[in-house]
Amino acid sequence: MKNSNFRGFTLIELLVVIAIIALLLAVLMPALQAVKRRGETVVCLSNLRAIGMAANLYANDYEDRIPRGEGASRQLIWFIKFLPYVGHGENVIDYKQVDIYKCKSFPRTGTGIGGKPNSKQTVCYVVNAWEFNSASDTVGHQTNKATKLSEFRMRDSIAYLTDNEAGPWRPIIESETSADISRCDIFMPSHLPNSTDESGHTSGRRIPRDRHKNGCNVLFMDWHAESMKAEEITIRNFRYK
Repeated sequence: MKNSNFRGFTLIELLVVIAIIALLLAVLMPALQAVKRRGETVVCLSNLRAIGMAANLYANDYEDRIPRGEGASRQLIWFIKFLPYVGHGENVIDYKQVDIYKCKSFPRTGTGIGGKPNSKQTVCYVVNAWEFNSASDTVGHQTNKATKLSEFRMRDSIAYLTDNEAGPWRPIIESETSADISRCDIFMPSHLPNSTDESGHTSGRRIPRDRHKNGCNVLFMDWHAESMKAEEITIRNFRYK
């Protein structure tokens, strides 16, 4: 038999190839992660717009009113009330199966109050339940009632839903019977994304600082959705008086 001219790779050559592949991965991974984050932002915005369509349909059926604060009676929980308008019956169990209620960028690592894992969170958005007595009122208070859309002026700048914070001071809502389900709303300055208050589940920050594009996604009362930087989200985005 004739001698073959084939020769294998040397160990040095293999190591060089592996090093090049590792270098390429190190260069590409940040770009791939950025693309993934942008994709998740787009999906989240699409979900919020779909929820806005459901809210508008709900308002058409309920004398122009939309649910805001959950309230102690739990009769106005938006993600329960909108079920018939997102392809589900009004069954308090079904809401956990509604994909548009979930944000893919919500951190699934870490824990909330009581050490419950973030992976069990079923409510990825918080609702505007902020009520003001007058134009000079800079503090406001929580509302537990539905509000007519006609009461909101400049609806394109008034927030309805925003991303939900995932800090350890935030409650994990596992079902419609969770004790802290009424804390999925916004009604005081310390809930805003630039707040440094992480003291507890009542006054602690409820809107994340860095979920999407150095801020979070917001669904407005005219039912458009957009990403806003943390410093751009202020009390004026929640008041209509």
